[in-house]
Amino acid sequence: MPDFPTLAKLSDDLESGRTTSRKLVEACLARIADPAGEGQRTFIHVDKDAALAAADAMDALRKVKAAPSRYAGIPISIKDLFDIKGQVTRAGSRALDDSPAAEHDAATVERLRKAGFVLIGRTNMTEFAYSGIGINPHYGTPKGAWNRAEGHVPGGSSSGAAVSVLDGMAHGALGTDTGGSCRIPAAFNGIVGYKPTQRRVPLDGAVPLSFSLDSIGPLARSVSCCAILDAVLANEPVVALRPRPVKGMRLAVPTTIALDDLDKAVAETFERALKTLADHGAIIERIEMAEFHDIGPMNAKGGFAASESYAWHRYLITTKGDVYDPRVSVRIMRGEAQSAADYIDLLNERRSLIARVNAHIAPYDALVLPTTANTPPKIADLADDKAFTTQNLRALRNCTLINMIDGCAISLPAHREGDVPVGLMLAGAGGSDRRIFELAAGMEAVIRV
Repeated sequence: MPDFPTLAKLSDDLESGRTTSRKLVEACLARIADPAGEGQRTFIHVDKDAALAAADAMDALRKVKAAPSRYAGIPISIKDLFDIKGQVTRAGSRALDDSPAAEHDAATVERLRKAGFVLIGRTNMTEFAYSGIGINPHYGTPKGAWNRAEGHVPGGSSSGAAVSVLDGMAHGALGTDTGGSCRIPAAFNGIVGYKPTQRRVPLDGAVPLSFSLDSIGPLARSVSCCAILDAVLANEPVVALRPRPVKGMRLAVPTTIALDDLDKAVAETFERALKTLADHGAIIERIEMAEFHDIGPMNAKGGFAASESYAWHRYLITTKGDVYDPRVSVRIMRGEAQSAADYIDLLNERRSLIARVNAHIAPYDALVLPTTANTPPKIADLADDKAFTTQNLRALRNCTLINMIDGCAISLPAHREGDVPVGLMLAGAGGSDRRIFELAAGMEAVIRV
């Protein structure tokens, strides 16, 4: 991956006059337009004129010491799931082509604008965010970081978000995460992705997949970049992130489900990362998490994603179902068979699950597990629906565990330079966001050695 700067470095360069927002935006636009790159598949819409105008405005404000934040003028991409005033929100689909333009920005988009970030464009995604793979039959599929000549999946559903950061087409990305949609593409592309405690960031103005599980988070180049963006999205002060020393960290590795059926490269990279952390003084304990066995049966009828997405789509899919990706529509339609009693059972079972897991993991600083069970599969190998389903479930499995317990989690790149990308996930109970960032910042520099 090219050595693009962090948000902190960009901020310093803007403050010192070493660069301008105009230059940053023009460079991102050039990478998007490069015919040899992935820009045409990464972005559904590029807002060139508005981005340049916003860049000029931020440069003018900075000259008179009136920039709205240290990060004003930095280009960022927006997943096509979010409303941007004056634009149609398509959610990676063709079914919403004739929808009216949004009258207001989504709450998170408004917060990014308020901080002065420049919206460079809308990124491609799995249609209606319903997959962890990132394939889109309507707008094409951007190739991920690994072995690009062969064409491996970017991960989903925030596929374009990850590739926009990877290739320097934006310096941060706004994504969503219902069962891993920030963390999976981060893991598959060797960047950082964060899923916050859901209640910290408002969902207003984002097309829902599952309002019980949907979380809004950032994808970026470092833990500190994600922490900055997360603070803006949560409308909290941006404060300096203090990395925790690895020595003394108490980390739990759940041996139930999370370590099953790992690709060889995932297992080897994960174990090497654990050994490195232990060598630096982390206290690592492997623990059974019997509670995780309950999640499969809870999702047997499609779970929250099927029931809640069906409630949102049931009229649209009746009239526009023929233009949906069949791999998406079949999953949505599983919600039609769920009864009200099934849904109430699901709510009660999840409430119990959260309480039991939180009590179990309370003695530890965090859980640590592989972000995905698989490495990025080839796009060509997923033409078969059975192969697609198998790899999609393997990509989603570990991340879904954390969404179901209403937790927060970050995916860090754990592979060595030149190796297939593998993500290491740190996760905690809901509300432990700051601790997860501090832990991740502490181990970020050591786990890839």
